[in-house]
Formats: sequence, C-alpha cells, structure tokens
Amino acid sequence: MYLILSIFLASILGLILFISGPWIGGILAFGIIAGCLFRGLYLLSDIHTRITNEMPRADKAREVYENYLKEENGHG
Repeated sequence: MYLILSIFLASILGLILFISGPWIGGILAFGIIAGCLFRGLYLLSDIHTRITNEMPRADKAREVYENYLKEENGHG
C-alpha cells in the first residue's frame, strides 16, 4: 500500500516539476535530491554511533597482549 502511495506521489511531484519549467523544476529537483542525500548521511552517522556504542570494548590486558604479539612478529 505504501509503495502504491509513494509511486502516486512521485508521479504527481514529477508532473509538477515538469510543468514548472527548467529553472524552478531544476532547483526543486536539486533540493529534493540534496535533501535526501543529506538525510541518508545523517542516518548512516546515527547508525554508526549506535553500533559503536553497543559493541563490546576490548579490555586492556587483551590490547597489551596483541601489542606484544605485533612487536614479537615484527622483530622476530
């Protein structure tokens, strides 16, 4: 149902942009596309912060052990 509504509204928007002329239609189309891109970037940033907050943090002992192994492999 939402797909049909989205198709219908997009068709009406396309008709309005087509009728309004190249300058106004182009500016409106650019604003819509740029707005969608910025909204997508904001959502990706929000998802990234939520995931990094929920991930388990490495404990200090494991971090020291991994650094030790890197040093041993580098010098050996």
